[in-house]
Amino acid sequence: MATGLVRRAISRVQLLPASKLIIARAHASEAEAQQVEPKAKPTTNLKTFQIYRWSPENPQNPELQDYQIDLKDCGPMVLDALIKIKNEMDPTLTFRRSCREGICGSCAMNIDGCNGLACLTKIPSGSSSTITPLPHMFVIKDLVVDMTNFYNQYKSIEPWLKRKNPPSALGKEILQSKKDRAKLDGMYECILCACCSTSCPSYWWNPETYLGPAALLHANRWIMDSRDEYTQERLDAVNHEFKLYRCHTILNCARACPKGLNPGKQIQNIKKLERSGV
Repeated sequence: MATGLVRRAISRVQLLPASKLIIARAHASEAEAQQVEPKAKPTTNLKTFQIYRWSPENPQNPELQDYQIDLKDCGPMVLDALIKIKNEMDPTLTFRRSCREGICGSCAMNIDGCNGLACLTKIPSGSSSTITPLPHMFVIKDLVVDMTNFYNQYKSIEPWLKRKNPPSALGKEILQSKKDRAKLDGMYECILCACCSTSCPSYWWNPETYLGPAALLHANRWIMDSRDEYTQERLDAVNHEFKLYRCHTILNCARACPKGLNPGKQIQNIKKLERSGV
């Protein structure tokens, strides 16, 4: 009888700390769960776009207009943001766009101080971004600039194959070796977006006379084409104090090109051929 009472007393002594330990562990697990539980993420990610606005219908001074959008409800590119603003906030906003694949060059503009294609430029980090037209161009409306002079300069270099002799076989293509074809790499990819020319200070100050990086790149493309038979005539056509030699090789053009081309390098090649008397 005495032995049973002792065993009950011992069991009570052992159970009391164990029960307290279980309760303590329960409280600890709740505290740990509160610490581990992730905080709720914000449901929105707001960003302000300051966009250049000017219209000939209301010819006041141009201004920057603010638009705030939620990046969680928008595509990753600047063009996605512009389309969202136009579709959902302000249908009067005007800009050019077409392929959305970096092929047509339509959506060229200045984004936070750098020329680029809106369809290839990711929305910059930060709380705000500024979008303006290509610099030193006549503005038609908002982000749309007048490309007439730019295209006329491109046309002036006669960007097509010119032959003095007919092909050896009538109706057949003019063959070109792989080595000669490789000489056109870095030039034929140009999409005429004007990002390079409008980043060039020489083009800013002499847009009527200096052909600019884009036109001169295409001039060299045809000068270097083995199938073309007007090489000397093409060199003579651009051998001019302003048409060619306004280039001072500061290479803003190479930094601005969304296709990774180097117009300054091609202009240097033309100058080299002019000096060598090819």
